[in-house]
Amino acid sequence: MNPVDPTLHEEEPTLSQIASAIKGDQAAYHALYERFASGVYRLCFSLVLDEADAEDVTQESFVYAFRNLKKYDPRKAAFKTWLYTIAVSRCRNVYRRRSLSLVGLSQILFDVPAPESEAPEACAARKAAAEAITEALARLSPQLREAVVLRYGHGLTYREIAEVMGCPPKTAESRVRVAQEQLRHLLRGNGPSLLDELLRLA
Repeated sequence: MNPVDPTLHEEEPTLSQIASAIKGDQAAYHALYERFASGVYRLCFSLVLDEADAEDVTQESFVYAFRNLKKYDPRKAAFKTWLYTIAVSRCRNVYRRRSLSLVGLSQILFDVPAPESEAPEACAARKAAAEAITEALARLSPQLREAVVLRYGHGLTYREIAEVMGCPPKTAESRVRVAQEQLRHLLRGNGPSLLDELLRLA
């Protein structure tokens, strides 16, 4: 007998809402949107870095997902992973059409709150660190940047990243590792602990 996947228990409420939505329950559609919209929007904004584009892609992603809800197979992926796959695909269409600005990406991806009593000098140092990693991230390839966003901005596992990016798990893990190595190289003049602090890589 195959072991029970613990994530299936977490998916039970979602699967129930999906089943109701397929039957035409508008409240179930609303519940699914309310449950996942903020995460999808945050992912989109992390990649396209424009509020209007992120809102548009989020709406497009849900419209597509709801129209194709019958095609969703919970045996292949969690619903969130399926949604993220749809969203990332549409984000790629956006940032392929234009030059991607990464201003403020470090603040979007990484939650590194400053202490309320932080001195002006420390505040300035924190700002400089954020600018340094933003510039470094701008030099990563889109694939490596996506891997970093999914891993550290959204806490996805390598298996989930692989499902979203359409690659084997080992490839996803490799992309995250290569991104870390490139960032370490790009940030080598900003102190050895800068990347560890921002990515929380102990």
